[in-house]
Amino acid sequence: MTEAERRITPADIMPLADYAKVRLDWRRQIIALKRDRRLAVGPEATLYFENYRTMLQQVQEMLWIEKGGAEQVADELEAYNPLIPQGHELVATLMFEIADEARRRRLLAGLGGVEDTVTIELDGEAIEGAAEAGDGVERTTEAGKTSSIHFLHFRFTAGQVARFRDPSIRVVVAIGHENYAHMAVMPQAVREALARDFD
Repeated sequence: MTEAERRITPADIMPLADYAKVRLDWRRQIIALKRDRRLAVGPEATLYFENYRTMLQQVQEMLWIEKGGAEQVADELEAYNPLIPQGHELVATLMFEIADEARRRRLLAGLGGVEDTVTIELDGEAIEGAAEAGDGVERTTEAGKTSSIHFLHFRFTAGQVARFRDPSIRVVVAIGHENYAHMAVMPQAVREALARDFD
């Protein structure tokens, strides 16, 4: 990861006319990139691990859809730059993806605080996810209902990074909520892709 890949600047944003010419190709590239940056944990939850490229695509798409001009650029960068890993962390979007609206409402109603129960475990040593604080959105209500989307930072020490890169160490992503307790072993292809997020 280079210094330039830690933050999107206005100079990185393609004018809409130029983006229109490469949009379909970019989307194909992002789909391929994300294939090894996602991990299902249980039947309803998926973690999508973000990086500079996924966030740049997200910003470009928001600008393409909303066409808000320079003022929107500043807003999008403020929203998405914090989700780019800074060399010592992994950053993930946790999504509960349930097509049936009634079922989704029922599940989310009982998952308050789920964002505080997600860990990456290195042979049993847990790295706790920390919810993104900068977006100003409360993801869990007082009634215990949670959002279907959460943004999480997993901050690693240098020693933990080395262990993450060691293929002999088992890496498990777990959600430990009492109403949604699931875990998944991280495949080697995903580990190799995510290891590039570290310095």
